[in-house]
This record gives sequence, structure tokens and C-alpha cells, in this order.
Amino acid sequence: MERSVIIIGAGISGLTAAYRLNKIKSESGLDFNITVVEKSDYVGGTIHTEYVDGFVIEAGPDCFFAEKPYAGMLIKELGISERLIGTNNKNQGTYVLWHNKLHKLPDGVVLMIPTKFTPFVTSSLFSIYGKIRMGMELFIPRRTDGVDESLSEFTIRRLGKEALERIAEPLVAGVHAGDPDTMSVKSSFPRFVDMEQKYGSLIKGMLKVRGKMKRRETEGSNSMFMTMKGGLKELIDAIVQQSPGVVFKRGKKATSVRRVDDKSYAVILSDGEQLIANSVILATPAYVSAGLISSISNELSELLLSVPYVSTATISLAYKKERFTHPLKGFGFVVPKKENRHIMAVTWTSSKFFNRSPDDAVLIRCFIGGAMNQKLVFQSDDEIIKLVKADLKEIMSIKEEPLFSRIYRWDRAMPQYTIGHESRIKAIEQIVKGLKNIQLCGSAYHGIGISDCINSGNIAAQNILKAMFE
Repeated sequence: MERSVIIIGAGISGLTAAYRLNKIKSESGLDFNITVVEKSDYVGGTIHTEYVDGFVIEAGPDCFFAEKPYAGMLIKELGISERLIGTNNKNQGTYVLWHNKLHKLPDGVVLMIPTKFTPFVTSSLFSIYGKIRMGMELFIPRRTDGVDESLSEFTIRRLGKEALERIAEPLVAGVHAGDPDTMSVKSSFPRFVDMEQKYGSLIKGMLKVRGKMKRRETEGSNSMFMTMKGGLKELIDAIVQQSPGVVFKRGKKATSVRRVDDKSYAVILSDGEQLIANSVILATPAYVSAGLISSISNELSELLLSVPYVSTATISLAYKKERFTHPLKGFGFVVPKKENRHIMAVTWTSSKFFNRSPDDAVLIRCFIGGAMNQKLVFQSDDEIIKLVKADLKEIMSIKEEPLFSRIYRWDRAMPQYTIGHESRIKAIEQIVKGLKNIQLCGSAYHGIGISDCINSGNIAAQNILKAMFE
């Protein structure tokens, strides 16, 4: 039998694994087949770009974090670096809704850590006590017992309650769709834990990081967030186009993976077809991988099921500029749960990035659901639009009717790194080591961002090759 690899799932992790295997195959002369099985008719997973009347609409993520190198490295390797764009620096600024008013996040606050004195002291977002408490972070000793704290516990301990309620919680809801009371800071924000241990202070640590960022700005890269000129679909298309040796089976749902013998596996599809391979990469959500792998390792299946997921939705709204009253000077705003709103964050898309709307129009995107309010995601389209428009009217005074709207629901698409996540993943990886020629990759394990998923796909491909040809 010819050597072969089957990758189940064609999100960015699975596509990266396929691309990496194909590239190594073509450069090394190794002989093996690569097949990607994807239940949807399109590839890319939550990365999905729609083009409507000159608007570029992202259904899922709209950018990646520039400081993590893996996405940028892949884009350079694909030869599409000229398509990269950063945020529109003329409109820099993020707001926080507090007491029904939008307060600008002070310049120099990175994630939840203040690094500039004057903007922070003059900010209307925090009380005098809150500012003093956050400043005291410089003098709070590092924790040394290695306990995995929740993000809430960590933030209150180091920066105080106002930092949690007015920055950390809404930012986490907007990015991770998570609940800071249950999120593991060690797994969700390992950088914070590292800063505390290395520098004894988040503020001191972030000042060091900002120094590195300023040096990068002098080299011409001054955007924290990057995307593609025509939307992130350009990255997906480039990966597929440059993976000529990969067979894509779209619209095919894998239902189980079974061991055939010591050297091969059978991937069973919902239509009854069986695909035989030496190696299998599961690039599916953890709960899907759990069902696929249960006949091979029930213990691994149960561990995978212990990774929780939440559902979210994005709602994009397009407006004519001439009838639009809000100035949109910034990238958008986040909403703390104490504000009791339906939306948890809003991106002013046409202000954040170039080429996202025609010159005579604007585009904004709202986020709902997550750990705090999942039930909203599954209401009817009309009800969701009604609730979102009501929030936008009260917060931004938007009375205009949109030209059109688009709703994208993501059912159980966002993994949650709850307390104990690190130990769960170590147990999962220990079992995987004992399974010959099976690998896991994706957002469930070591990071939810695009760069993290690309890195996960690369590692899975390299591990499979090592096992297959050792």
C-alpha cells in the first residue's frame, strides 16, 4: 500500500498541515499521498470572506496578531506579502461602553496594561481610586506557587477590580467570547504570567515589550493587527492553489476513524465510503475529534470532550455614508457585561481597515453570544437584527436603516481555555504520543488565533512525517 495521510477538517490548521506536507513532499522527493476531507462545500473553516457590492465582509476573524510570527511567515512563503495591510492608523483608538457612554481606552493601554502616564491619569474610564490601584501594580509581588488562576483572580490581584470590569472582561468577551471567572490565565494569556514571573510587574514587562514594538515600527511595521487587502480568503485561496499535490474531498463528512491494522487506519465517511491511510491528522474541533477517535482511544475521546466550546455570531451592517451621523473615529468598542447589552463588541470595519467598503458607504460589525449569552445566537435573523439595531441606536445614535445586513452563526466554534486547560492538554498529548501516526491540531490546544492555528498545523505535519518515515 502506498503511504498516505488523511487530514480531516479544512480550517486554517488542516490547510496548513496539508500545504506543509505537500511542500516537503515536493522538495524532498518523499512519496506519499495527501487527502483533505471537509464536510462543507468550502474550505477555510471560520475564515470566510464574502464580497457584496464593493463591500468586503468577514464572516469570522478579520485579522491576525502581528507579534506572533507564524501567519506572517506563511504569507511570505506563499509569495503574497504585497497583499498584507495593517490597520488604518488615522483612526486608531478603541472605546469601552461604561454607564451608557463610550470612553476611549487610554493611549498606551495594551490589552489591559497601562504603559503611558498622562493618557491614563486623564482618562474618563476609571475612577481616581481605580487609577491609583492600577498604578500600585508596580509594587505587588509576583506569585510564586504556580497555581492556575482565573483571569478574574489574576487581574484583580495585580490591577484591581476596575481593570477587570472595564477592560479585561469586555476585551476577553470580544476576542475570546469567554468568561474571565472560568478562563485560565496561564493558558489564555500565558504572556501575562510570563511577564509577572520575569519582571515582577505587568507594567514593567509591557514597557519592555513596547520598546521592541517601537523598534519594529522604525523598520516599517507599525500595526499590531494585520489582514489581506481582499480579506482573509486570499490567504486560504493561496494555500489551496499552492498545494497541487493535495486531493480535496469537499462536502464529505467523516464519521469515524478505525484502526485497520498496525500500519493503517480507515476513515469512514457519512456516505459509506472508506478511505485507507497510514496516518491521520484530526484538524477538527475537540468534540468532533472525540467522536472520530472514540473507537481507538476512549480515554482520549473523553479528554477531548472536556474542552468546552461556546457559540457566537457576527452581524455586519452596511450604510450609506451621506445619511450616517456617527464619525467612526476609531476601530470600535467593547461592552462590559454590567452594561446589560445584547452586543458584546462592535468593529467599525470601514474605519479599521482600508478597502472594506465603497467610498460612499460605511461597514460595521457586531458580535453577540459567547460564554455570557449564547442563546442570542440561535434567535431568528429578524430578532437578532432588531436587538442589534436597538443597541446601536442607544449607544451610537444610529437611526439610519442599513443598506443590507449579514448574519453568520458559529455554533460551538470557540474553544474555552478554562482553569486546568494546561493539564488537560498535557494528558491529551501524552496519549497521542502512544498512538501511531495520529495527530491533533487546531484552536483547541495551544491558542485560538490564526497564527496559533497555523503553527499547530505545521507541528502536526512535521510529527506525522517523522512517524511515517522513521
